[in-house]
Amino acid sequence: MTRRQKTIAFFVTLCVLLVTAAVSLNVGWILISGRRLAALVFGMVLFGLIIAGLIVYTVFLVMEIKRNEEHDSFINAVTHELKTPIASIRLYLETLQSREVNDGQRREFYNIMLADAERLHNTVNQVLKAGVLREKPGASGARTAVVDLAALARECVELAVLRHHLQPSAVELQIQQGASLLVLGDVEELRTVLTNLVDNAVKYSGPEVRVVVAVVSPAPHSVWVRVVDRGVGIPKRQLKRIFNRFYRVQPLGVKAVKGTGLGLYIVRSIARAHGGRAFAHSEGEGRGATFTVELPRFAGDADAVALQSKSA
Repeated sequence: MTRRQKTIAFFVTLCVLLVTAAVSLNVGWILISGRRLAALVFGMVLFGLIIAGLIVYTVFLVMEIKRNEEHDSFINAVTHELKTPIASIRLYLETLQSREVNDGQRREFYNIMLADAERLHNTVNQVLKAGVLREKPGASGARTAVVDLAALARECVELAVLRHHLQPSAVELQIQQGASLLVLGDVEELRTVLTNLVDNAVKYSGPEVRVVVAVVSPAPHSVWVRVVDRGVGIPKRQLKRIFNRFYRVQPLGVKAVKGTGLGLYIVRSIARAHGGRAFAHSEGEGRGATFTVELPRFAGDADAVALQSKSA
């Protein structure tokens, strides 16, 4: 049992004991004041208020303990995500400064430092984006344009293969032919959604990455982006929590996965801001996971929308 679980158990037990004591006192009060109606009514009302206060206090205390634990986990994760690439960049810079290296090694060092800088950039962007979405939930989707989700998904898949140094077959892209896969929204926000989903699937796939990204239109008025992996899976009890801020899935026996716990929160927030939704499904630990983003399909005049955006 973790320290947080012990703390929660302590306060829940304390609440139960206090409620029991209050009930005992109330029973004694009724027995003593049974013949005095006014005192009896006053005692029962006061008893009810005390019980309600104890329960509310305990509920809010447990919620605050959980929130503090989430914040601590987030700070630890962000600290790790920032320190690791900074230490790597510093090491390679010191190496370049202290001794001579050939052109091949120098190019390799530059590529590694650029990758670390990109990791830093992505981490900072995640934190900033989560802060904006927290303060202004409707801030996404402000720059309206017609977006081809199929083309955007292809671009994000190619970028993920390069970023994670994967074989092209590791991430399979499936696009429904003959269907309109256009949506109305902010292309940069939607790129963030697809990038987060694909990166998340790769990170939780384990050593053998097998990810399928499908863009389909299952109904006349909607477009789905579905990302399927064969990784560590998600325990049933965690499915409803994975889109919360700072929450990260930690299956039993699996090494902690790098990340800030903000990616899926950002995905859900952007999907909602575009009039859609995000949801997940998994058969359990070790059986992979499926993440789906559903967005309203655009069926209007793309030229009119482009003209309107330019005039704005």
